[in-house]
Amino acid sequence: MILGLDFDNTLISYDELFYQVALDKGLIHSDLSKTKNTVRDYLRQVDKEDDWTLLQGEVYGGRIQEAIAFEGMQEALKKIAIQGEMMFLISHKTRTPYMGQQYDLHQAAMGWLQSHFFFDLEGLGWQKNQVFFELTKEEKVKRIVQLGCTHYIDDLPEILEMLPDTVQKILFAPHKVGAIPKEWRRLDEWSLLPELLFS
Repeated sequence: MILGLDFDNTLISYDELFYQVALDKGLIHSDLSKTKNTVRDYLRQVDKEDDWTLLQGEVYGGRIQEAIAFEGMQEALKKIAIQGEMMFLISHKTRTPYMGQQYDLHQAAMGWLQSHFFFDLEGLGWQKNQVFFELTKEEKVKRIVQLGCTHYIDDLPEILEMLPDTVQKILFAPHKVGAIPKEWRRLDEWSLLPELLFS
């Protein structure tokens, strides 16, 4: 098995951070729900699309270290690593934000992985060459196939739909409801991943 992993909103959760940064900037009211999509929808509704774009650059760049890992993610990946299975992180991410301060978003994400022990022997013991940030969705899909991933986890159905049938598609959907294609698997929480893969 070769397991491929998405990064944004799959390994790392931005919900509370988007809410906090938007609140810090006075863009939202404190009674708004603490989710990324709620903040996005509110700012679009009040015609602040540019503020939303700037907010993304700050969250994914300058303040990414404040973002939390999804609960149980590291423990689940550790169990898979102990089984000797190969893993790759393959993410679609621009190098810099579309607007505002020009953070290096790839370097920022690598810094988050570093501080969450992905590259420590006591942690997951990954090598840097197990991490790929691709500039387009098409390049991301190409890399997943090129690396020979047998399974791939993403929170976006549109990415899974682009993958060939040789890849077992796993939708990370902690907050989503609704049907998925019958050949896909659904992952509601990270603690269930080892059982999903090995049972």
